[in-house]
Amino acid sequence: MAVSPATPTSTAAIAPSTSGPADFTAQARLLTRVAACGEGPLPPAMDERTVTAHCANIGKRMTEYRQRYFEKARPFFASLVPAAAPKTVVYPSGGGDLLSALVAFPDATEITTISLELAGDPRRIDTLTRPQLARSLSALRADIGGLLSVGSNTSLNLSSSQRNELPAQVSSFLMGLVAGGYEPVSMRVFRLQPDGSVRYLSLEDIAALEAEAAGKRARTKSLKGSWLSPNFSEAFSNVEIQYRRLARPGEAADPIVRVHRHIAWNLSDAYLTDHPELLAHLAAKGKVTMLTKGASYLLWSGGFSKIRDYMLQHLSWMLSDSTGIPPAYASAAGMVQETYGRFTGAFLEGAELHGQKHSNAFRALWQQNPKRALPVRFGYVDLNKQAHLVVTRPR
Repeated sequence: MAVSPATPTSTAAIAPSTSGPADFTAQARLLTRVAACGEGPLPPAMDERTVTAHCANIGKRMTEYRQRYFEKARPFFASLVPAAAPKTVVYPSGGGDLLSALVAFPDATEITTISLELAGDPRRIDTLTRPQLARSLSALRADIGGLLSVGSNTSLNLSSSQRNELPAQVSSFLMGLVAGGYEPVSMRVFRLQPDGSVRYLSLEDIAALEAEAAGKRARTKSLKGSWLSPNFSEAFSNVEIQYRRLARPGEAADPIVRVHRHIAWNLSDAYLTDHPELLAHLAAKGKVTMLTKGASYLLWSGGFSKIRDYMLQHLSWMLSDSTGIPPAYASAAGMVQETYGRFTGAFLEGAELHGQKHSNAFRALWQQNPKRALPVRFGYVDLNKQAHLVVTRPR
């Protein structure tokens, strides 16, 4: 993986702020209605025909996903996840996929997704013209790819989404909330401090970053050299969305406000060596529940040992496909792995070729484990298009 010299997580350019965190709750609610197709009226100036057409497409796909995963597959996940598993979830290589975390861990109080994609600038929803809105919603439908069918996406889609006028990652997260029966109650952007703590950006901070970039005529760079550069300020790299469960018919409103944070970060050893704030932030959470899937087999690589070591040291319980932690590393760390579905080899040809020992070890793991049914695809399929799942836990 190529590492960009860009450093969206640097704090050097930000002077001390005299105002509070910038509040993007209004934009979160508008995006929930327009991009994620939640309930509620549209503002008078919004192009109702364009949004209605968009939501006819998204609504159908969301209904099918909800039926397959939130309804039919929920009993399986409810029986699988231990009651004592921590309510804090960390999802490395999560992309825009808050959906899967909500399927597997609906009672989580804090979910952190980490990926190469920057969150996106929510302010543009306030000023898009009708043609811009139509183009942006069309691009969003294309760029979310398989998110609303199998809960994953391609690198090409994720790279392209960084050029949307709408904040594609934020919109994907909001789709997850709508599909799962939640609503956003606040949205802020932040950076990680050197000690790993969260610092929320004020309007003053954002303006200073944008002014500095304009003065240098600098564009925000992607976190992977081969990906398209984002067309928005690096101030909008990381986002925090607080949310709560919507009341179901006959039930009282859920008083718990939950937190989702998305952190844009390159998880390669080279980048984490130069930018250790993320590991400090994650380590401060203590033991957590983890989820990894559709992760391009990066954890099979020697170049991703730092994030793999963090995971092995801090997981209390983990759910993954075969892109999770290979058996050799898990066993050496005193972990047990239990398998579901079937696995005969890596889905991506390059992983099977260059990670042959790990592919062989996973095949052996499935042969050693009892046969356990898997009612739904959750992550990559294997080379024979078979769904599979691994639980990793301390011995």
